[in-house]
Amino acid sequence: MAHLSRLELISDLERQIHGILKHYISPDEPLAILGFPDIRNCGDSAIWLGEIAYLRKYFSGKTPDYVSRRKDFSAAELRRRVPVGPVFIQGGGTFGDIWPGHQGFRESLLTELTDRRIIQFPQSIHFNDAKRIDASARAIDRHGDFVLLVRDEQSLEFAEKHFNCAAHLCPDMAFAIGPLSRPETSIPVLAMLRDDRESARKTCESSAWAWPDIPQEDWITENRRSVDRVKRWGWLSALAGGKPAERRFRMLNAAANQRLMKRGIPQISRARAIVTDRLHVHICSLLLGRPHAVLDNNYGKVRGYLAAFSGGTDFSYLASSLEDGIAWAQSQAENCTHF
Repeated sequence: MAHLSRLELISDLERQIHGILKHYISPDEPLAILGFPDIRNCGDSAIWLGEIAYLRKYFSGKTPDYVSRRKDFSAAELRRRVPVGPVFIQGGGTFGDIWPGHQGFRESLLTELTDRRIIQFPQSIHFNDAKRIDASARAIDRHGDFVLLVRDEQSLEFAEKHFNCAAHLCPDMAFAIGPLSRPETSIPVLAMLRDDRESARKTCESSAWAWPDIPQEDWITENRRSVDRVKRWGWLSALAGGKPAERRFRMLNAAANQRLMKRGIPQISRARAIVTDRLHVHICSLLLGRPHAVLDNNYGKVRGYLAAFSGGTDFSYLASSLEDGIAWAQSQAENCTHF
């Protein structure tokens, strides 16, 4: 990977995204995005906002004509709102059996929408159970027109080996958000570490926190009332604008904006340097221009993404351990010239 400046890298990855997606989107056709991430994790909102930013930038303000969460998907409403055109599935790191609800929804769409091209926005793939691989492969094969975009070389190799579909390596959609403004910092170092089933630290690191002066946080805690309030505002704004068909889109898009731009970005931007094992803290740190040490998750997703796309700047450092990452971040915070 050539060494690029932060802005060059962001621009290059956005061009790579468009180089792939321009073959699957038409300015004149409607489209749908299914599986909106109505969850607390800010990273999923970053992916969504990148998808929307991409459509608006490259297709003259285009937005999806139908969106749904897993819980409120309606095939009949989809066909009414989007009688022709591609059906996209939300990107992320849920392709496989770590998050079975997402994979089950994906396979149900492949079964139900056999007359429509389905395009998976960039995903990371990981399975633990060979039976689940076979079930996914059968669903893809039966559908016959599935396009799978993946975020790392390992996922691409897996897809080409196991699935009968078009598969392409594509950067994460969050990069389409573009560079973000950099507010003033208030703390030297922040550790943004996941505490869920993808955490590698649970098995390879001591659970005791050895750095009392460094906040250890995640970005999955939210004020539900704030999210509900902006959802209502988004819904009502569609009514006021005379476009009731946009109600759900505006409602959900407002929630994603609240989660990422009003909560997640202010949370991480207050630090001069960051340590993280979350892929989208890494991506958003690049968008912000914050130096950050990167740890892997428990199956190589983060390391794989850096190797494929985003490891070639001075802003990120692939740490060998939590201690290594903390030491690097402390050094960056002490000597940082970016602010």
